Amino acid sequence: MRRRKAEAWTKWRGLVSEQHLSGEGVAEFCRQRGLRSSQFFWWKRRLLDEAEASPFVAVEVVPEIEAPTQQSRERSLAIEVRLGSGRSLLVESGFDTDHLRQLLAVLEA
Repeated sequence: MRRRKAEAWTKWRGLVSEQHLSGEGVAEFCRQRGLRSSQFFWWKRRLLDEAEASPFVAVEVVPEIEAPTQQSRERSLAIEVRLGSGRSLLVESGFDTDHLRQLLAVLEA
């Protein structure tokens, strides 16, 4: 049951993001995808409420101690996202934003 709930949140996060990035109105976006506008607005409100309830996350820049190698230079372009649960993701340059949203939703569930 919990997995289904996490999948629903992930699905709707993706749809709300996709609609926003598309520039289409909600009615047109929903019509093209066979979605009910009322359901879309309900999820959009829930996701907004969730985002507003999320606490600020501090960012800490840690200096590199050893001499940089090719691998460490490549990793220095990456960003590590640490969640309150202690889990983290290493996000390298050129990442797919929708994929990151989905991963975060799974980790937060």
